Amino acid sequence: MPPRGVTDAGLVVELAAWFGVSARDLPWRRTRDPWAILVSELMLQQTGVTRVEPRFAAFLDRFPTPAACAAVPAGDVVEEWQGLGYNRRAVNLHRCAVAVVADHAGALPTTLEGLLALPGVGPYTARAVLAFAHEQPVACMDVNVTRALSRLVGRPVDQATADALAVIADGHAPGGAWAWNQAVMELGATMCRPRPACDRCPVAARCTWRGSGAPDPWVRQRPQSRFEGSDRQGRGRLVDALRAGAVAAGDVPAAMGWPDDVDRATRVAATLVADGLAVVDPTTGTWHLP
Repeated sequence: MPPRGVTDAGLVVELAAWFGVSARDLPWRRTRDPWAILVSELMLQQTGVTRVEPRFAAFLDRFPTPAACAAVPAGDVVEEWQGLGYNRRAVNLHRCAVAVVADHAGALPTTLEGLLALPGVGPYTARAVLAFAHEQPVACMDVNVTRALSRLVGRPVDQATADALAVIADGHAPGGAWAWNQAVMELGATMCRPRPACDRCPVAARCTWRGSGAPDPWVRQRPQSRFEGSDRQGRGRLVDALRAGAVAAGDVPAAMGWPDDVDRATRVAATLVADGLAVVDPTTGTWHLP
């Protein structure tokens, strides 16, 4: 017998029932505040839930609104971002807050077009704000959702499959955008992982991939570049040093972990300036946060 389909309403009902008893209690699921949801989504990009949870509340305590974020230098936001990595997201969030205050009277737009016009806000993040803050009938296609739905329909992910999956997801969202998106994200994050827990999956009976013998691999993940010794590690070290205070120009290579490679340190440190994560005092040559 072929697996039951994923385009009927039964999938939504089954996922909702499972989510109601199995969902993780995450702080960003307890709010409908658009700013808080935007903050959580930017924090969760390429950063795990366990690292984001303790930082989320502290960040919002300090910057509870776009106006509070926009009112401080970008360096203050970078300081509060400590421990989350990918510090450029903090600068983008500050730029976004400034634009929201300047162009939208301090309130996030409520349309996809308006959100996409903000600095640092892409299609996924814009849809997440619309679905989770406003229950607008849009689907949020992150990597976990894409992986789970691709297995359910039985097609490895390529661009054509991704487009088809988005149509399926959008088709389910009108029945309750918040519940549908949260449930299918939870499925991909906790059950339908690269190494899935099919024996515990609430919709295993619908899964074409499982019904075909679960060929492995199904969704190929890009190999993650090595962090140890990378330019990204050096950038992070310098930002951490700047959080503690100004750094003299001559101390920059050592702060980045490359005391004997001044050329590399100079080249990589310049990218922090270009990204708005550091500034250099033209008089003293010292480095500090913006």
